[in-house]
Order: sequence, then C-alpha cells, then structure tokens
Amino acid sequence: MEENIELVESLHKSISVILLKEWDPIGVQDISEAFDEYDGYVAPLYKMLIDKKSLQDIFEYLVWAESEHMGLSTVDRQHTHLVAQRLRDLSN
Repeated sequence: MEENIELVESLHKSISVILLKEWDPIGVQDISEAFDEYDGYVAPLYKMLIDKKSLQDIFEYLVWAESEHMGLSTVDRQHTHLVAQRLRDLSN
C-alpha cells in the first residue's frame, strides 16, 4: 500500500513539474509564488493517465484548459501537443 502512495505522489509531482516547467501557458514558471499555479489540473490529468486516455484526449484537455478555462485567445497547438505527449509518456 505504501508503494502505491509513493507512486501516486511521484506521478502527481511529475505532472505538476511538466505543467509548470514545460506547459506554462501564462508564463509564471519563474515566479516562486506561482509554483502551484497549475495544480488544479494535476488530478484530472492523473486520472486520464491512469485510465489510459489517448494522446488526443490529453491534448484536447490541455487546449480546453488554455482556451476555455484560462481564456487565452491564442494556443500554441504544436507546443501543447508536445506537452500532451510528455504527459502521456509518464504512464508508459
């Protein structure tokens, strides 16, 4: 049981790091107070990875987060796709 908790925590941390250091659509990675800016997206992405959702599903979730949830008018779809791939690779 303890091993599972460590695996879950490790995957959550990895998702969080990718979101802040690689995705970062609002550009806050260098602001120390914003280290948890994207933590609200970690649990849904964790569930998607555990459920073996497709790369397309993860990509669409990130695009939704950027355009609909954050209200950003421009989305770098190529960059977002690369981030989705990095996230998907965590579950392999």
